[in-house]
Amino acid sequence: MSETTEKTAKKASGKHGPLEDAQGIFYGTVMAAFGIVMLTHMGLVTGQTAGLAVLLSYVTGLSFGTVFFLVNLPFYWLAFRRMGVPFTLKTFLSVGLLSLFAQLLPKVVSFDMLHPAVGAVIFGLITGSALLALFRHGASLGGVGVLALYLQEKTGFRAGLTQLLFDLCVFTFALFVLDLPSVLYSLLGAVVINFVIAVNHRKDWYVAT
Repeated sequence: MSETTEKTAKKASGKHGPLEDAQGIFYGTVMAAFGIVMLTHMGLVTGQTAGLAVLLSYVTGLSFGTVFFLVNLPFYWLAFRRMGVPFTLKTFLSVGLLSLFAQLLPKVVSFDMLHPAVGAVIFGLITGSALLALFRHGASLGGVGVLALYLQEKTGFRAGLTQLLFDLCVFTFALFVLDLPSVLYSLLGAVVINFVIAVNHRKDWYVAT
């Protein structure tokens, strides 16, 4: 999340009606879940809370949807305190839907061939667009971004640095779970996500995450 989250969340919440929000959240969570299906099919990871959930799913054998829903639970209180009720409820809904869709999509979607380099780029493009849709409708996929803003507010430690440190921990952990080429392909996907958001994000349109 960026430092403009609180202001842009308020702006985003007033720009759209309930039907528009429902459409945006549905699109964002379906596309994010499709990206996760691609990612886990290739045996790759990503950054932030989703990346931690993917790694834990590899290690424990639990489904991504279950782990992702559980690891986000501690962050809702911070989201409520920092962002308010509408943002927290939309984020809770988005996390729940992503967890559900990530469970359902593998039953109806499969890949015969997917090169990890191409797959990582497509994953990044899809996931970036999904996140932008959620931001625009005053939601997020929860997680470490909320914690980063909370720590910045309480201690002055910059939110971006918290997120960077968290991602460094995730990818370091990944080196003990995956082979080096898989980690490098994973980094490619994460770079594409951040590039899509950096190019297309506008602080007066979206809630940052």
